[in-house]
Amino acid sequence: MSPKRIIIMGAGGRDFHNFNVCYRDNPDYKVVAFTAAQIPFISDRVYPPSLAGRLYPKGIPIYTEDRLVGLIASNKVDAVVFAYSDVTHEDVMHKASEVLAAGADFILLGPDSTMLRSKLPVISVCAVRTGCGKSPVTRKLLGILRRLGRRPVAIRHPMAYCDLEGQRAQRFASLKDMDEHACTVEEREEYEPIVAEGFSVFAGVDYKDVLKLAEAEADVIVWDGGNNDFSFIRPDLEIVVADALRPGHELLYHPGETNIRHAHVVLINKANEASREGVASIRATVKLLNPTAVIIPAESPVKILPVSGTKGQLLSLKGKKALVVEDGPTVTHGGMSYGAGMIAALGAGANPANPWPYAKGGLAGVQAKYPQIGNLLPAMGYSLAQLKELEAAVNATPCDAVIFATPVDLTRLINIKRPAFRVTYSIRETGRVTLASVVKTFLL
Repeated sequence: MSPKRIIIMGAGGRDFHNFNVCYRDNPDYKVVAFTAAQIPFISDRVYPPSLAGRLYPKGIPIYTEDRLVGLIASNKVDAVVFAYSDVTHEDVMHKASEVLAAGADFILLGPDSTMLRSKLPVISVCAVRTGCGKSPVTRKLLGILRRLGRRPVAIRHPMAYCDLEGQRAQRFASLKDMDEHACTVEEREEYEPIVAEGFSVFAGVDYKDVLKLAEAEADVIVWDGGNNDFSFIRPDLEIVVADALRPGHELLYHPGETNIRHAHVVLINKANEASREGVASIRATVKLLNPTAVIIPAESPVKILPVSGTKGQLLSLKGKKALVVEDGPTVTHGGMSYGAGMIAALGAGANPANPWPYAKGGLAGVQAKYPQIGNLLPAMGYSLAQLKELEAAVNATPCDAVIFATPVDLTRLINIKRPAFRVTYSIRETGRVTLASVVKTFLL
C-alpha cells in the first residue's frame, strides 16, 4: 500500500515534535509539508534533512497556513495533523471543518502518542492559557528541589524560530550561551530567569536528543511548558496553572482543557488580583472535570526596581508618564489586554504613555492584529529587525521612564534613552497546601 500523505499544521514547536516521534522513519506515512501559524518568520523554509531522517533526503517544506486547502488538493493529502496550542475550541473546529471539506481527515495526537519517557522523575508545569504564570512556578520548583538536595534542570518547550539544525539540542547555563545561539527575545524571556538562579535549561527541536542531554546532568527533570501545550516528556507529577483573571478559559482553549483534566495539581494563580467569584468559578470547574486534583490558590506579587546604568535616575514613578513594555506572547496570542507591567505601573502611581503613534513597520501592525492591547508595547523580538522597531518605538514615545515587564533584561539588547525600570514577579501560595509540600510527598 502507498503511504498515507500527511500535512502537519504547526507553529515551530509541537509540529516538529509530533513529526519526530510519530512519523520520522515511518514508511507508512509521507509528510508532504508543514504549515505555520502564530509565529513570524518560520514559513517558507525547509525542515532540514538532518532532522527529517532518511525518508526525506530533501527535507520537508514549510508553508504559511493560508495555503492549506490548496496544498491538500495539490498533494492529494489523506490527513492533516493539528499541532499547535492556545487556540479556542471553536477555532480548532473551524480549521477541522476546512480540512474535512477539502477531503482530508483531521487528526489530534494526544499525550500517550507523543510523550517521551525519561529514566528520571519528571515534574511538568503546563497551563490553561499563555500568560498564566508558568515560569515563576517552574523557578520555584527548581529552588525547592535544590533545597531538598536534588540536582534539577529545566527542559523548555521549543521555540524553533531560527536555525533548525543548530537548534537540534541546546543547553543554556549562562548569558553567553544565549548570545552564542543568537536567541530571540522570546527565547531569552524563558531561559534567562532560570539561568540567573543557577540552573541549566535544555531546549531544541529533537527532544529525544534534548532529553538525553538533560538526563546526563540531572536527577530530576522539570518540564517548563509553552503556551497551554501539554508536556513532551511523560510527567510523574503534572502541575497545571490557571489564571484567576480569566475564569472560564480553562474550558475554552485547546489543549488547556486537556491539561486541566490530566493534572495532578492545579495552581490558581493571581488570586490576589481577581474576584472571589472568579477564583471560585475555576475551583468549581476543576472539581467537576478532575475531582482528584489538588488545588493550590496562589498570588503573583510584583516588584518594580530601577535598572542601573540606564540614562538618568528616577527614585519614584508617582505622577510620571511611563511607557510599559509587556511580555509579548501574553498580550498577543495570549489575549490579555495588560500584564504585570501595567499592574506595577498603576500601583506605583504612574500614568501609562501611548506608544502606538510612534510604532513603525511590523510593530505597528501588532495593534491591528491584537486590538485588545491598550497603551503598552509587546516585547516583539523574533528578529533583529523587530528589535530595532521596538527600540525605535520606545525611544520615540514621549515619557519620563520605561517599565519593562519581560522576564529578560531588554536593556542588554536595545539602547534605551530614558530611565528604565524592571518588573519581576514570583509565586506565593495562599492556602494550606504548598508546592513544597506537594514536591516532598512526590519524592517520598
